[in-house]
Amino acid sequence: MDDKKLEHLRARYGQALGGEMYDPHFKSVAASAFTGGDRRKWPFADVATFLAAPYRQMAPDALDFAGLDFALVGVPMDLGVTNRAGSRFGPRAVRGVERIGPYEHVLKRAPLTMARFADVGDIWMRSRFSLESCHEDIEAYFHKVVEAGVIPLSVGGDHSISLPILKALGAKRPVGMLHIDAHCDTGGPYEGSKFHHGGPFRQAVLDGVLDPERTVQIGIRGASEYLWEFSYESGMSVIHAEEIDRDGLPAIIAKARKVLGDGPVYVSFDIDSLDPGFAPGTGTPEVGGLTPREALTILRGCDGIDVIGADVVEVAPSYDANNATAHAAAQVLFTLSAMAVEAKARRG
Repeated sequence: MDDKKLEHLRARYGQALGGEMYDPHFKSVAASAFTGGDRRKWPFADVATFLAAPYRQMAPDALDFAGLDFALVGVPMDLGVTNRAGSRFGPRAVRGVERIGPYEHVLKRAPLTMARFADVGDIWMRSRFSLESCHEDIEAYFHKVVEAGVIPLSVGGDHSISLPILKALGAKRPVGMLHIDAHCDTGGPYEGSKFHHGGPFRQAVLDGVLDPERTVQIGIRGASEYLWEFSYESGMSVIHAEEIDRDGLPAIIAKARKVLGDGPVYVSFDIDSLDPGFAPGTGTPEVGGLTPREALTILRGCDGIDVIGADVVEVAPSYDANNATAHAAAQVLFTLSAMAVEAKARRG
């Protein structure tokens, strides 16, 4: 090793504390994480919140989003599942992941230092038995989020929660959607219900809140392909998991960005988009899925789209023996927050 280089490194770093950085960008991030040069909050201390964001307690009849840019919201409802239940515990599991952030190293930003975030707790719903009334309560809640000018980042719960969220966010104009999932979730009514987790996006199009021609669905696979006719008929762009191997991630990302365009985009991430080898804790696992790195690459590759809200759904911790599913979900939520904060900054 060059002696002069070693001398320089010893002079600069030999007595430096863990939080002392010289690069201006790294220094600004470290300043938000460390106090006293080498001290930072223990990741396993205090009450767990999404992404370790500040907690804002709210009464269900007195919601107050004043002073917030982003609300991290739990939606613990899984009455719409068609297979294994348990994603009602998803928000609690994702909150319990103790080490995510503060820096998104690919996008090169620390989102929670760039805007005002808070974990606002879980939505209160009137009935633990009625799917329809839960959807009504979710929609009413998100209308208030939108009215406050706050951007919601949500954790479910089953995928049916995306419908009432979209009805609130798309009330004034239909939005586009980046949808990463094993299933298109554009099925019709089953056994007397149109609100199950296999059909939210058909209903969202029919309700006029989702633009199918600005919707791209990535990672689709499995034995339910025959149920997704509506995706093709309505003009959604469907990208199967096998196409990622065939065409490569750069081509997939380019297609997604072209479909999404410059308009407002909702991002919906079903954890079963990941192969069950990486994310077993979900209600409808499908083999042959994405790796976490592929999923994150797709999201990061779509950075710059106009994100107006997002969700991560279908984490069912009772099937998640090693916590890998919840950990992947938390990382996705963090990357979505980094995308959303940049989109908000561009909007001004």
